[in-house]
Amino acid sequence: MPLPVQPLASPALDLPAADHAVAHTLLNCLLREVSGPEHQSAVVDGRLLIRLPRRGVLLRVALRRTSLIGAHRFTGPAFEERADGWAELSWRELAEHLGQELTLRSGVGNEEFIEQVASSHQGIASALTGRGEPDGDRYLESEQALLFGHRFHPAPKSRSEDRTAWAAYAPEARASFPLRHLAVRADLLAEESLDPAVTAMIDGLREVPAGYRLLPAHPWQYELLRDNPALRAAIARGDVLDLGPGGDPFTATASVRTLYGEDAFLKFSLNVRITNCLRKNAAYELTGAVALTRLLAPALGELAERFPDATMLREPAFRTLALPGPDGNADLALFEGFGLIVRDGLAGAVRPGVTALLAAAVADEYPTSSAHISHLLDGAEPQEALRWWATYLRLLLPPVLAAYFDHGVVLEPHLQNVLIGVDGDGHPAQVLFRDLEGTKLVPEQNASLLAQLPPQVAGPMAYDAQRGWDRVVYCLLVNHVSELLAALADQYPELEGALWEEVRSALQSYADEHGCPPRLSALLAGVPLPAKANLLTRWERKADRAADYVRLSSPIAESVLAEAAHPSVWSTR
Repeated sequence: MPLPVQPLASPALDLPAADHAVAHTLLNCLLREVSGPEHQSAVVDGRLLIRLPRRGVLLRVALRRTSLIGAHRFTGPAFEERADGWAELSWRELAEHLGQELTLRSGVGNEEFIEQVASSHQGIASALTGRGEPDGDRYLESEQALLFGHRFHPAPKSRSEDRTAWAAYAPEARASFPLRHLAVRADLLAEESLDPAVTAMIDGLREVPAGYRLLPAHPWQYELLRDNPALRAAIARGDVLDLGPGGDPFTATASVRTLYGEDAFLKFSLNVRITNCLRKNAAYELTGAVALTRLLAPALGELAERFPDATMLREPAFRTLALPGPDGNADLALFEGFGLIVRDGLAGAVRPGVTALLAAAVADEYPTSSAHISHLLDGAEPQEALRWWATYLRLLLPPVLAAYFDHGVVLEPHLQNVLIGVDGDGHPAQVLFRDLEGTKLVPEQNASLLAQLPPQVAGPMAYDAQRGWDRVVYCLLVNHVSELLAALADQYPELEGALWEEVRSALQSYADEHGCPPRLSALLAGVPLPAKANLLTRWERKADRAADYVRLSSPIAESVLAEAAHPSVWSTR
C-alpha cells in the first residue's frame, strides 16, 4: 500500500554534496527495483529502512518527505546497522553493498558498476563546483540546469570519456562553443531534407569551395574520429577538407550532443557512453527521423488542430559523410559518427510572450535554475498552485493520449523531451514535445506507413500495442507527471493527495470526452504503473531498448486517494 503524504521536519533545501546525491540516487533505484517489490522496506520514525535480503544488511536514511508513489525525498547520508549501532556509509560503500546484492540476486557480476557510479560522482562534484553564471536566457539556463541527472538511474552523470574534454562541452558547465566544419565533395555527402530553409541554414554556416558541401560536426566528436584511417585518407586525397572551428557558438542542451543555435537544434552523434547508451545516431535513426517527420505529418496536423497549445518539433533533415568502404557501401563508422539530425527551433513554435523551459528543470528535486517550479510559483497560495497544476495537466495529457489511442503513435514525453511554455506570470500556456528517436508506431494502426519504410528502419520504429502503452504510461505518468508533482509537493506537502486527484481528474476528463478504451479504464482503476528498471538494465548491461519495467502501486486508485485524504494509520512500504 502506498504511503499517504507525510511531511517531515527538514532543514532548508540547500544543494546536497555529491556524496549524498549519489547515495540518494542509489537508494532510489534500490527501493524502486529491488527492495520495494520484495517488500523489504518500511518507514519508521521519519526514516526509510531498506533491507538487502540476500546479504542480511539493513540500511536506513532520513526522510524529508514521503511519497504516495514511493519516490521519497531523502536527506543526509545512508547508514548501515552493525552490531555496535548504526554506522554511516560512504557512497562507495553503499554502491558496493548494492553491487554485492545484485550479484546474488542475478547470478552475474558487473565489474563496471562501481567505476560507473564513481564517474557519476565525479560528474556531479564537477557540476557543483564548475558552474558559471547564466547569460540571461531563461530557456538555455533551464537546458543547462541538471546538475544531478536522472534520480532513478544508478549513474546519471557517468561518462565513458576523459573528464578534461567533457568539461568543455558539458551543459552543466554552461558550455557554448563553435562547431567544427568539414567541406565534403558533393558526391560523398548523404542527406535528405524536407525543408529548403533548413538546407539553406546548414549550408550558410560556412563557405566551402566549389564542388563541396558543408558538414558541421560536434568538435568533441571530431576529436574522437580524427584518427579514423578512412577519414585521414579522405583528407589526404582532398575528398574532405577540415575547415577547423568557426562561426557563431552553439549551446549544449541537456542531452549533451544536441546543440542549439541559428534557431535550430543540431543533434550530433557523440561516441561517448552517457548513463547507459553510446550517444550516436544509428543509420536507421538518421533516415528514420526524416521519414517520421514526413509520414506523421497528417497525424500531427490533426492533433495540432485538436490541441493547439501542444506542438511536436519536427526533424526535417539529416546530413552525414558517405565515404565508400572496402565493400563499396558507405563506411558505417563514419556514416553514423558524423550523422547530424536537424530539429526545428523555437522561434516558429513558441507563441509571443511565452518562454519555453525544460520540463526536467522545472521538476528538479532541487532549485538549480530560475525555471524551477518554486520560482514559477514564487510563494503562491496552495489553491493557486493547484490551478497551475490542473492547467498543466490539461495541456500535457490529452495530446499524448490521443496520439496513442487515435493514431497508434507512441510519443516519449519524459522530462527531457518536453518543454513547458510559461507566460509572463509563470503559468503554463504551451507544451512542446521533441526527439523523434523515441517515437514509435503501433503496427495495427500504422501498417501502411511502416510498409513504406525499409525493414531496417521500420523494425526499430514499431512497438506492439502493449509495449507502446507501457512506454507512454512510464514516460508520461512515472517519469514526468510524478516527478513534477513531487517538486510541487515539496513546496506544498499537504497537497500531494490533491495533486494526484487532479491527475486522476484530468485522465477521467479525457476518458469522458474522447472515449474510455480498456487500457485507460484499467489505468483509472488503479492498475500498477510501469517504471523503467534503470538499475537492473545497467547491471545486466542491456541496451536501453531492452529495458524491462517494474510495477509501482498506483497513486491514482480511488482507495489510495481516499486514504491520503483521510489517513488513519500510516502505511509502510
